[in-house]
Amino acid sequence: MKRFKFSLLLLFVLLASLPGWFGGVAAQNEGRQPIRPKPIESEPVTNVPPTEAAVGFDNQTNGHIDQATYDADKALFAAVESDADGVGPVYNARSCGECHGNPILGAGSQILELRAAKIDAFGNYTDAPGGSLINDRAIHPAAQERVPEDANIIAGRSSLSILGDGYIEAIPDQAFIQVAQDQVRLSKGLIRGQVIFVPVLEAPGVTRVGRFGWKNQHASLVSFAGDAYLNEMGITTPMFPTENTSMGRPVNMFDPVPDPDEADNDDVEAFADFSRATKAPGRDPQLAGTPDAQRGEQLFNSLGCAVCHTPSFVTAPAGTALNGGQFVVTPALGNKIVRPWGDFLLHDIGTGDGIIQNGGPSTRNKVRTAPLWGVRFRTRLMHDGLSATFDEAIQRHAGEAFLTRSRYLFLNQSDRAKIQTFLRSL
Repeated sequence: MKRFKFSLLLLFVLLASLPGWFGGVAAQNEGRQPIRPKPIESEPVTNVPPTEAAVGFDNQTNGHIDQATYDADKALFAAVESDADGVGPVYNARSCGECHGNPILGAGSQILELRAAKIDAFGNYTDAPGGSLINDRAIHPAAQERVPEDANIIAGRSSLSILGDGYIEAIPDQAFIQVAQDQVRLSKGLIRGQVIFVPVLEAPGVTRVGRFGWKNQHASLVSFAGDAYLNEMGITTPMFPTENTSMGRPVNMFDPVPDPDEADNDDVEAFADFSRATKAPGRDPQLAGTPDAQRGEQLFNSLGCAVCHTPSFVTAPAGTALNGGQFVVTPALGNKIVRPWGDFLLHDIGTGDGIIQNGGPSTRNKVRTAPLWGVRFRTRLMHDGLSATFDEAIQRHAGEAFLTRSRYLFLNQSDRAKIQTFLRSL
């Protein structure tokens, strides 16, 4: 018992010895200004103050496209595809809406994607045959995939909301780089968000900072939509013309539709435009205005949670050319303050899924910080959906978040409850 008490005392002293970090975090986030970097990426110069991004769960356009186009793109996003439309042979869903629907179309869901890989005694990593993604469904029994018997890395990933992602696409690369640099400074090197550059598939040879997907696989919504169309629904396009295999075995003989299933990328472009036109998840105004939620936000910041769960950014001005010139920021998306409560960087917080994708071996045990906007609609938390409560999710944080979690554990139950109330307001 004495040894245990001494360990707690030692930890308390260690935490108290870092006032420069935690005090700096609190000061940084009290009335914090949104992250707005120096102009880059063909960004026009503007001195106009930014305005708030449109928020809500009303199925109305944010103004990026008109309402009629938004409704048409939303209907396509919700449409259920058949085998004759090109679904499969291996796939996870027949509609984008199957995985993105709570509380409105485009949001997240309880659906988990399954991945598998193997790492040997020498640390050599190998994806499951045909790739780490294990599709849960098939249009023919012979095409069904299963986790290989020798896989020792098996991971689930929850479906992500795409609401407000048009604003995230419009955040300049330098903003994420700046956040990563600030994290090292504020935490004295303990927190190191990793920036990775990924290809913009609609602009060959162009790369941007990855921000979409649990491993930051994509930087553009067109690339992200095309990837999902192939890997989640099994539908090939000119952007992704090659059929997936079943555990490395060709299964295109089971597909009644010649590849690519889509003669053009029109559906992919429509999915991307739908996402760009969605409003950002807004807070619960009644709960957010309560003293408990406001105190919880102060505690959240002072503990250091906001070092990774970045409260806000400013998007690039309207007219900025992004994605190799394939996307020009519209007035509805440009020069907007967005409040995602996430840094969109890769971190090791002890819960990584062990899967390697675009970022290389250093990212194997890292995942993207989950943006917390709209988190009140999620019943399953963290990237794997294995945490049912906010308290449980916080207590799972380790690695780079170890000291922040320790500060949380030193709080009394009343203060912990206030942080949870703040999170329920998001």
